[in-house]
Amino acid sequence: MEKKFYCSHVSTVIFLFLSFEIFSSNMSMAQKMAPIPVRIGLVLDMDNYLGEMGLNCISMALSDFYATHDHYKTRLVLVNRDSKGDVVGAAAAGSFFKNCRAKHEYKFKGIYTSSIIFSSNVEVQAIIGPLYSVQANFMINLGDKTQVPIITFSATSPSLSSIRTPYFIRATLNDSSQVQATSAIIKAFGWREVVLIYMDNEFGEGIIPYLTDALEQVNARVSYRSVIPSLATDDQIVAELYKLMTMQTRVFILHMMISLGSRIFTKAKELGMMSEEYVWIITDGMTNELSSVDPLVMESMLGVIGVKPYIPKTKELDIFTIRYKKMLQQNNPTALSPDLNIFGLWAYDATVALANAVEEARLTNDRLQKENNSRNSTDLEALGISRTGPKLVHALSRIAFRGLSGNFQLVDGQLQSPPYEMVNVVGPGVRVIGYWTKENGIVKELNVTDSETNTYFNSKTSLGSIIWPGDKTSPPKGWVNPTNGKKLRIGVPLKDGFTEFIRVTWNPDNSTEVTGHCIDVFNAVMAALPYAVPYEYIPFATSDHKNAGTFNDLVYQNYDAVAGDVTIVANRSQYVDFTLPFMESGVSMVAPIKDVKSKNAWAFLKPLTWELWLASFCSFVFIGIVIWILEHRINEDFRGPLWDQVGVIFWFAFSTMVFAHKERVISNLARIVLIIWFLMVLILTQSYTASLTSMLTVQKLQPTVIDVNELIRNREYVGYQEGSFVFGMLKIMKFDETRLLAYNSVEECNDLFSKGSGNGGISAAFDEIPYIELFLAKYCSKYTMVGPTYKTDGFAFVFPIGSPLVPDVSRAILNVTEGDKMVGIEKKWLGDKTKCPDSTNLLSSNNLGLESFWGLFLVVGVAAISAFTIHVIRFLHEHWHVIVDSNPESTILSKIVELLHRFDSRDLKAHTFKNTYLTERYNTDGDAAERVVASHENLQQTPSNFSLASPPPANSPASTVFSNQCQCHTREQEHSMENERINEDIVLPPNTNGEQEAAPSSI
Repeated sequence: MEKKFYCSHVSTVIFLFLSFEIFSSNMSMAQKMAPIPVRIGLVLDMDNYLGEMGLNCISMALSDFYATHDHYKTRLVLVNRDSKGDVVGAAAAGSFFKNCRAKHEYKFKGIYTSSIIFSSNVEVQAIIGPLYSVQANFMINLGDKTQVPIITFSATSPSLSSIRTPYFIRATLNDSSQVQATSAIIKAFGWREVVLIYMDNEFGEGIIPYLTDALEQVNARVSYRSVIPSLATDDQIVAELYKLMTMQTRVFILHMMISLGSRIFTKAKELGMMSEEYVWIITDGMTNELSSVDPLVMESMLGVIGVKPYIPKTKELDIFTIRYKKMLQQNNPTALSPDLNIFGLWAYDATVALANAVEEARLTNDRLQKENNSRNSTDLEALGISRTGPKLVHALSRIAFRGLSGNFQLVDGQLQSPPYEMVNVVGPGVRVIGYWTKENGIVKELNVTDSETNTYFNSKTSLGSIIWPGDKTSPPKGWVNPTNGKKLRIGVPLKDGFTEFIRVTWNPDNSTEVTGHCIDVFNAVMAALPYAVPYEYIPFATSDHKNAGTFNDLVYQNYDAVAGDVTIVANRSQYVDFTLPFMESGVSMVAPIKDVKSKNAWAFLKPLTWELWLASFCSFVFIGIVIWILEHRINEDFRGPLWDQVGVIFWFAFSTMVFAHKERVISNLARIVLIIWFLMVLILTQSYTASLTSMLTVQKLQPTVIDVNELIRNREYVGYQEGSFVFGMLKIMKFDETRLLAYNSVEECNDLFSKGSGNGGISAAFDEIPYIELFLAKYCSKYTMVGPTYKTDGFAFVFPIGSPLVPDVSRAILNVTEGDKMVGIEKKWLGDKTKCPDSTNLLSSNNLGLESFWGLFLVVGVAAISAFTIHVIRFLHEHWHVIVDSNPESTILSKIVELLHRFDSRDLKAHTFKNTYLTERYNTDGDAAERVVASHENLQQTPSNFSLASPPPANSPASTVFSNQCQCHTREQEHSMENERINEDIVLPPNTNGEQEAAPSSI
């Protein structure tokens, strides 16, 4: 029995031992295969829908992430702490993580989420939160102290810069990233002044420096900053809105949380500030949460423009949105939960990034390393330092993926800026009106090709249609006349003369009325500004209504601006700022004019320049030669002795000036040339006649003084306008100061000229061109402006140095001067300059030159050369057998001589010689000469054996002609023919057999 009992006992022990070993092995394997939990703290405001949405999205992110990454060896365990919506709660939540332990944990779809009771030591490796920027400052310092990463998905204030500490991770956008998109809207519509309305806390104030700088870059000025307390009462909001109503600016930019912004819009609607003259622009602090706004509040926001980050539309986002709504309905079917917004998406993406970074860094729940502190150390100093914090921060900086909100990548500890979406509140919802990108500015659609180009758009035409407050479609001008605005003090000069530019009239009640050209221009310019500027004119005068000083004294006074005929000069620009000039200027000299009509005996040559005289002479000779060539062989008027023919050439050509030539022109080519030549001669002679008449009859005026140095050398008296900078210029030009006389009006200047330099008057005056033109408009027949012109920059308006109005006023000046309004102002005050001819036009006219007629010469030359060429071609074709003569004795020279001989002979085939043939023959001893003239028609009736070697048969027509012609010769003609030995054979007409008969050697 004992043996049996012993064996049984040993068996039991062995079994228990083996069972324990197996259990221990299984437990060890289970421990090795179980994921490592990594505690992550959550600091969220659970009373706010944003905190609840963040917790739900974070939980869904971990569930989705580990469902697809179940092989990861780490698991995030969320340790939640309610911040209770204030700074103290958030700070307490952050500091309590050093001494907390989960009393119990519950699982949400496989993810451990702790409902904690703070009792003993539980430490976290990272903290997600807090929600708001005002809660983050203390936690950032806490994270920096313990080297525990603080990850926020909703604290956007630029003041929470991650540059302060590497342990603050902003998995959201910095508010400063939207200021360029906001300022682009301001620039697109040309508004120049805006009012900033923001919360009096860390969130509201952080963006203001960045937004102000961005507005200055688009030439917009912040005229007022309205700071609203975060816990403001309705009375405080109404009081601030009333203050805004009294100002001129109607462009408001709101940067605040949706809770306070909704109250402001509700009160603004009640006060009538959502009318057509107002512009309301909200930043993404409100735009991102418009889906949670009450519908009644949305109705009061009609016409508001907002900006928010662009979220790409993806299939994954649509699926997640549907799942999120189903989850909310399952948890609380009766609750009206707000829609998912970008903060929930950022919470989701931040959690995925943190889970990836924890796995990559191989984190464990290591305890914080405690420092050796003295007994007097504070509790915060005893928090310790995380060993894994630097490793986790480094891993987060390398994480990059495409999340639900777009591309997720942290650079310098914060999310990179995406394109921005511009929306318009149109009742119960919003409508996208455009986009803004860093590369292309404002665009209607986001395209990849657009972002690859360098074109930058900043025009309102790039936006879609907009509904503005008051349900209007046209954009408001952005300003009104203020009810309490301070008026600018505009200084104006007091002048005794030249009042067309500026005139000050004193009323009986000591008030003033300021008018004139410069005042009308200033009024038009100020009206063209994109905002209202109230102002009043202050004359620069003494108490007894006298001029208080020079223009230099005026511009150096403490006025808000100076309007008048003030010239831009270098010494003044050192103390004041000038706008762009509204009138061109310059300093020139004016002098009396005298009639210098010339009585030169050779004045008839002056109408034409010597080049035109020479060209005309050569043309006459050329045309005479061409006509002679064309007519020589067929026209008896162009034949005869050599010098007679030379005389005919010159006589015929020059007689065409008066159309007195008696020679007939037979050739058609010559007639064509003459028709064109007559046209040229007509134009040339008429122009000469008109010019000569003008030179001999029209008054020619010249200034009495044309050289400034002559005035200085002769010590002549010269005048200048009193108070003008011209006085200093004349002294620089070496004029004797004692020889300078001042005048105040055009009449006084005329009186000084009338006296003359020797009688207390002046010989010349120096003034600015606008004043000279005004003077000449009244005395244009007596004086003229003489160069050179000393350049100045013209008349401009004056403002104190650094005045913000200078750029806008300069742009308005361009708009006014380029339009018809400026022309009307000049005609009203300075008169019509066309009524008085410019004195410079009364001077001697310029001579007619070849440049005015070279076209005519060209046409005539082409016609003449063409006719000559045709004539030569026809002549060579007619005598081609001479050129191709194969006689060995014929040389080129002999052929040329033969051609010239034939050219000099008559062309008997021409119609002028067709009915009559002339035969001349002289006997060898010169004693007698006979001419036989035969009619071609009669000769054809003679017998074939007819010969001129003997007299023709009696009673024949030929004998009759022969007899009559012989009787006509006088002794004088015979004596002349004896002296001319001409051996020329004239070819007789063909006989009846068609053969040519040579003329007899003697008669």
